[in-house]
Amino acid sequence: MFVKKLVDKASKKPGWDSDGLKAEDVNPRLVFHYGVPEGSTLLAYDSIQKILALSTKDGRIKLLGRDNTQAMLESNEMVSSKFLQFIENHGMLLNVTANNHIEVWDIDKKLMSHVHVVKEQITSFTVIQHSLYIYIGDSVGNVSVWKLVREPCSLVQMKYKIPFSASHGITNGASLVSAVMHIMPQPTAENKRILIIFRDGFIALWTIGESKSIFTTGGNMFQSLQTDKKEVTSACWGCPFGSKVIVGYSNGDVFIWSVSPAPELGGIAKSQTHRAPICRLNLGFKLEKIPIGSLKFAHADGKATRVYILGATNSVSENLLQVVILNDQTESRTVKLGLHLPEPCIALEIISSTNDPNKHKEASCLLLGKSGHIYAYNDCMIERYLLECHQARSPPSLPKQMKIKLPFTDSSITVAKLFTYNSHLLSFTDEEYILSAKNIPPLIPLEMKPNEGTHWNLTNFSGFSKITKLYITGHSDGAIKFWDVSCPFLLPILSVNQQSEEDFSLSGIALTALYFNCNSQILVSGDQSGTVRIFKFKPEPFPTENSFSLLQGSTKRGRNRIFHNIKLVKVNGAVLSIDESRSTEHLAIGSDQGYVSLVDIEGATLLYQNYIATELCRGVNSVQFETCTFHGFQKNLIVAATKDSSVVALDRETGNLLSTKLVRPKKPSRSLYMQILGHLDLSKGHAVDSVTERELLVLLCSEKAIYVYSLMHIVQGVKKVLYKKKFHSLCFWASTFYTSSDLGLVLFFACGKIEIRSVPDLYLIKEAYIRGFALSGSNVKSSSEISICSSSNGELIMVNGDDEIYFASISVEKEANRLLNHVGQVYNKDLMVSHFISGNGTPKEKKKGVFVSVIRDMKGSTTKRETETQAEDLRGSIEELSSIFAIANFPSGVDNTDGTTIYEDMTDLNIDDIDLEDTEEKPVAHNMTVAVTKQNLTSKFQAFKGKLKHMKARNEKLPEKKELREEKAGAVDQIKKKYGFPASGESSVAKMAESKLHDNLRKLQGVSLRTTEMQNTAKSFSSMAKELLRTAEQDRRSS
Repeated sequence: MFVKKLVDKASKKPGWDSDGLKAEDVNPRLVFHYGVPEGSTLLAYDSIQKILALSTKDGRIKLLGRDNTQAMLESNEMVSSKFLQFIENHGMLLNVTANNHIEVWDIDKKLMSHVHVVKEQITSFTVIQHSLYIYIGDSVGNVSVWKLVREPCSLVQMKYKIPFSASHGITNGASLVSAVMHIMPQPTAENKRILIIFRDGFIALWTIGESKSIFTTGGNMFQSLQTDKKEVTSACWGCPFGSKVIVGYSNGDVFIWSVSPAPELGGIAKSQTHRAPICRLNLGFKLEKIPIGSLKFAHADGKATRVYILGATNSVSENLLQVVILNDQTESRTVKLGLHLPEPCIALEIISSTNDPNKHKEASCLLLGKSGHIYAYNDCMIERYLLECHQARSPPSLPKQMKIKLPFTDSSITVAKLFTYNSHLLSFTDEEYILSAKNIPPLIPLEMKPNEGTHWNLTNFSGFSKITKLYITGHSDGAIKFWDVSCPFLLPILSVNQQSEEDFSLSGIALTALYFNCNSQILVSGDQSGTVRIFKFKPEPFPTENSFSLLQGSTKRGRNRIFHNIKLVKVNGAVLSIDESRSTEHLAIGSDQGYVSLVDIEGATLLYQNYIATELCRGVNSVQFETCTFHGFQKNLIVAATKDSSVVALDRETGNLLSTKLVRPKKPSRSLYMQILGHLDLSKGHAVDSVTERELLVLLCSEKAIYVYSLMHIVQGVKKVLYKKKFHSLCFWASTFYTSSDLGLVLFFACGKIEIRSVPDLYLIKEAYIRGFALSGSNVKSSSEISICSSSNGELIMVNGDDEIYFASISVEKEANRLLNHVGQVYNKDLMVSHFISGNGTPKEKKKGVFVSVIRDMKGSTTKRETETQAEDLRGSIEELSSIFAIANFPSGVDNTDGTTIYEDMTDLNIDDIDLEDTEEKPVAHNMTVAVTKQNLTSKFQAFKGKLKHMKARNEKLPEKKELREEKAGAVDQIKKKYGFPASGESSVAKMAESKLHDNLRKLQGVSLRTTEMQNTAKSFSSMAKELLRTAEQDRRSS
């Protein structure tokens, strides 16, 4: 950096004072992002807060909330995500990156609260909903439990774990391992049992309290019966009760497996094994060897319970998305719907409008394409179609697909202008903007009606006086639209479709240039055919009757209330540039055929057209009026820049070139921007070589370099560069801006970098990157798909096709963009706790206290009491999980990295550590319930029995060594007896150990007896409670 500054200083022109634009004067940054970010790879959904999250390849996460609220999160590392999940209704989002970093995002503050690096390769990630616990599966088949601690934010690994050998029931030290692909809590028993599915197809139903598998199926036993090997790629539950699971494989197979463990005997679940699935879905994926990429289960009360099946392929294929009805007839008669997608898709999510069962529920099926586009289907229409097919009726029309795009326009933006005005008392209030923003169609509508178009019902438009930020866009169909962007939304205020005084229809020809002067109330447009339209506005305020009808198609009266007249002029070639001379009311027009034209505004007449011959390529993409002193006389000029970076000066009166020599770089490239710099006061030490006092300069920016010329040199045809700066990467766009102190230059590069440079010395003041808006690599787009414009004070709007809009700013003023806090607040803190409890309508397994149930039956239950009871039951269930996860269920010496079990030194095994007396009286309001106490004691007992078994197994593995030791010990004892010493077996230490062992065995038997007594007591207590309920019910009936 020091060398660079030294070189810049050495190359500086003599006498030039660098005082001007300072680094503290600018702050280039992204202010707001609207739309779907390009390069999205994953979807996540908070069904309670109604927040959709999208992660991208470059480490960004986009949040889409209610009422058009949106926020963008940026990770420190530009890497893609492997897993993305909400902790629902907690305001927390967990992102697992490709580097196995777990990022914890606070979506309320929009900050990364914590990053935890996991050493293992994470292959499965599941959040236990309504809690802060997480299951993590790794590549060697182990499952660990983690807890999110809120204050201070951190991730803590719990002592509870599920080793690969335990879930598979391996006791012989087998070395084969398989990655964990899915960890799914079982419906109706989420906090009791989980289903673990491994890559090799092995399925284990694990009971959390007993720490063992109670049901296994699939795996090598089933693979041996198949002709081709396959791996698990996706899975989901196949019923709301958790008795069926649907598994997709890498070869295109889709199997339905039964998950039905044997009934419990004496309170202990019996292990059971199945070998074959109950059903195979023949959908055609296997025929084309298309892996199953995603499965989603949609429960319905009627016969339309269904599963969405998405194939994962890099090529477009028929019916990549299929929807199948699940019922008792699925095996014999498959009712399905195949949908043809426009591109291969990589993610699937179903979102709904409400969780209230009393309200009509609208749902959408969202599909994320490889390109980052989102496609939506109406889930209700799919359900209706399947029901019609199931009832053997004539099926309705196929559900229509809708691409999620910016809801503001049906045609792409081809040219745009941005204007900012000083705020004043007449501008709209924040409350008015919030009200208007709520009327904007949502980015992802739940009711897909693509044929009805987009409509707005906003406030009446009476003029531009109240607007502090005006955005004008020209479109591919010939329309011109005016937007209020004072808040980071595009609020429509006016649409111009009129082509002439008599023609009120769209021309269908893309616009290529725009010019607007608010002071003179003139709007000029140029299109691809060379037609220039001059719109003269009426004085403000405009009549407000039939307001906004221009956006929806209106009558002639509605159009004529805005414009005084409309005039047309035809020039040669597509219009590329327009400038106005305010002194003479003339327009200068530059076209892609190399012509510079002069048009009289009042008479709408073409005064002349002159052709500029260039050596490389034709096209005048910049024109500007200027006046200078030439040979002692004032000369009116038109300065023009061509596509090949040539700069010429023409006589405004005749259109003739003032010099036959063109000023052009030695290595020309496509020009992007030209600006005549104002009269610089060079008398105060600001001197440039051979440049006279009060000199006019011309700034020319191309794709590869920036040049600063003297206007007088251009008039004379002198090829002399005053300042020059070459680029290291391709420049895509350039413009100038003003601050309170000086003029600056902003450059936008294809790599996403923004540079701020001083003018005219071109020093680098500051640089920044806007992630996601890079135009290199896989994101290369044509210039017709990208629109960038800026205002004079450094506000930028960048539109990327019909997908996303970037609002950026160079100004240091924080108040330049209004309502940022409101539109960025995706998380609702005031959401009722009842929504947090309600879930998605799936039946829940509830634990109810006996006396609570008696009182409820005697007094009559209410909705409020039921909600409170559900919350209490949920808290009790989470507390029970907390107590289980806090205890090590397997010895710490178990190492499962290679699929084997290793038992280390077990000196910590001491039965005296178990307190069997339990004489201390427990408080009545203690958090731990009787069931939890029993569970803890049982867990300790089971762990101790396991350790004894391990010791026994370890001892049995070495019988030969024992016999050798015994023989050697016997010979030593005989020698000791011969010389009068006691034998080793008769030592007091051995006797003490034997006595201690007997005491420990007696204590162990006491633990077993006490556990049996507690089980019997619990059964008696249950019987007593049932009798009490029966008696209370009889008393109530008799009364």
